[in-house]
Amino acid sequence: MAPRLLLPEPAAAAFRRQADACARMGSPFTAALCAAIANAGLPDGAVRDALSGWPGIADNTGDAIPLRLTGALHRLVLDSLDAALAAIYPSQAEGSDGLIDAVHRAVLVHEAFILDFLKSPPQTNEVGRSALLYPAFAWLAARLPSDFEILEIGASAGLNQNFDRYAIDYGAWQAGDPASPVRISCDWRSAPPGALHFPEFSVIARYASDIEPVAISTQAERTRLRSYVWPDQADRLARLDAALDLAARFPPRVERAAAADWLEDRLSRPHAAPHRVLMHTVMWQYLPGAERTRAETLIREHGRTARPQTPFSWLRFEADASSPGGGILVTTWSGAPDDGITHCLGRGDFHGRWIEWRG
Repeated sequence: MAPRLLLPEPAAAAFRRQADACARMGSPFTAALCAAIANAGLPDGAVRDALSGWPGIADNTGDAIPLRLTGALHRLVLDSLDAALAAIYPSQAEGSDGLIDAVHRAVLVHEAFILDFLKSPPQTNEVGRSALLYPAFAWLAARLPSDFEILEIGASAGLNQNFDRYAIDYGAWQAGDPASPVRISCDWRSAPPGALHFPEFSVIARYASDIEPVAISTQAERTRLRSYVWPDQADRLARLDAALDLAARFPPRVERAAAADWLEDRLSRPHAAPHRVLMHTVMWQYLPGAERTRAETLIREHGRTARPQTPFSWLRFEADASSPGGGILVTTWSGAPDDGITHCLGRGDFHGRWIEWRG
């Protein structure tokens, strides 16, 4: 076996940060895996070289490199391509020699596969985030027309396009379709539902884009989505499978396009419903700086054309400078004096496990 070499510090630090995040989010196995790679390094070879020199890794803009590698390893297990690796998945033997030995062997044996897998950004398409979207749409419906046209950027497979077709249990209240096979439990950390005004709403049209959409009509792409789910989180894997099955009945429409290019085209078209809502979840940080600026310019320019009968809202759940979780933000335009002002509706867990609603 090739000698183990520690990763250079920027890369090792990225794996340590990911280990901490996985531990906080309930995946001790993936935390142990990332920590073991940070502490023991990888075999000398092309995979280690690729991770060590990945652009942006030194300033923490390295395209979620640890999740690319852990996704590749999980894919090997899901496709039954490495029995030794599968034998320790999922394992609670944090940092054990068995864990790191199996990883090092897999990196050498499957080098070409892993190098190719690393080229693609992680695509979890976490449907638990639908629990954060639902009350935000209800909040919009209480203030503006409640028939929606949804536009989503960075949509992956588009599974969150079906957010209103899932059964969501907040503990104190329920939302969505109670008969849905997709069931999401989300801890509602706020006022009781009697103190809230959440009206009914309708989604009339749904459109989406992604730089590299996941074609869930193929088993290979469905497995790719599963590979990015942490292997010791069986409930998330089951929920993803149910969402994929539901998507076969209600197929999301995801066009292949860069976010800003797609927005320029889609925002120029007539509304398909009175209230147009642009939404995205945990993707904004991955856009190159110039594209982020261009996308926001297009969004705000479109907002200035909104009127009371045809409002435009920008709803997003993204990581920010605060913690825990991410912020649920909305900006609305309807020709009102407060157009373009962003409201923080609350905070939520990145997998939708809880929501702190402020409204």
